[in-house]
Amino acid sequence: MGVLAKKIVVLPGDGIGPEVCQEAVKVLQAVAEKYNHSFTFRSALLGACAIESTGQPLPEDTLAACEWADAVLLGAIGDPKYDQDPAAKVRPEQGLLGLRKALGLYANIRPVTAYDTLLEHSPLKPERISGADILIYRELTGGSYFGEKGRDSSLAYDTCTYTREEITRIAHLAFKAAESRHGLLTLVDKANVMETSRLWREVVQQIAIEYPKVEVDYLYVDNAAMQLILNPRQFDVILTENMFGDILSDEASVIGGSIGLLPSASVGAHTALFEPVHGSYPQAKGKGIANPIAAILSAAMLLEYFELKEEAKAVRDAVQKAISSNILTQELNQTSPYTTEQVGTFIAYTVLEGSEVELHRKNIEIGLSTII
Repeated sequence: MGVLAKKIVVLPGDGIGPEVCQEAVKVLQAVAEKYNHSFTFRSALLGACAIESTGQPLPEDTLAACEWADAVLLGAIGDPKYDQDPAAKVRPEQGLLGLRKALGLYANIRPVTAYDTLLEHSPLKPERISGADILIYRELTGGSYFGEKGRDSSLAYDTCTYTREEITRIAHLAFKAAESRHGLLTLVDKANVMETSRLWREVVQQIAIEYPKVEVDYLYVDNAAMQLILNPRQFDVILTENMFGDILSDEASVIGGSIGLLPSASVGAHTALFEPVHGSYPQAKGKGIANPIAAILSAAMLLEYFELKEEAKAVRDAVQKAISSNILTQELNQTSPYTTEQVGTFIAYTVLEGSEVELHRKNIEIGLSTII
């Protein structure tokens, strides 16, 4: 792959979002320098910060910037001010849901990896999770999150609807991923009670004929939730609808020992958005303790989306180097923790210099890094 020029919109968002985004951008800048690419960054508002500034969680300028960009990098959204007020008419989450809908981001992809050196941080037994490597495909623009809603003083409803087309387009993505991995796709549904799940199962059974090398398994969501904890190594690619995927992917975060390690991609026909799975964690805002690795791994997924596979691998290798060297924030390194900025700087240095990064470790620790 030759030199690329790409436009990236950065939506730092709320809470720790700006801090982890800053480190992800730092790593992308290191990639651009190392491989002679040109990345143009533009920042915009989304979420609570956008409400405070403009009154809207998704300002028109932000949407226009995202439509201009080749890809979008998001930090996190959410604020306790809105979480504690269920009657609030305008909420930060509306900005993200609106952005997904406006950009047609229909497939959310969440990798879950058990790193050998971090197994002790998981509440699950190491022998259960060692070697786990799962890719979750969650449908993102249908289901009860987007269905007709209503309520009065004594009744509320959220309608779950899916079309054959919505299921088909994400199913093909998941089958192709399984084909390139270990050849196993698990559809998670509730086909024993839900009509939408029965349509999911019908469509997947029809599509499976086109992918003879992929074995297909079917699990009800309650059983899948249990199996994910009992034996996560049995899974390769998991395909599921919006709400089930939201819940299962967060459950799967305990496999890696920290939700701060989980990246994600939200892909549409014409663009894609990349964000860490964790929330805005407002209690940690400004303290330099937020784990930037999920945001940095989200940047690696962004590079893959640009078909920069060597560059994406370099970022993942640098993350692995940080983990194996215990260059980690306090949630994963309580005895001698590094700051958010130090972790990001170490990973960026590693992308640039490889093993030579050890020569600069002391400068990184005392904040004297100059390359990035």
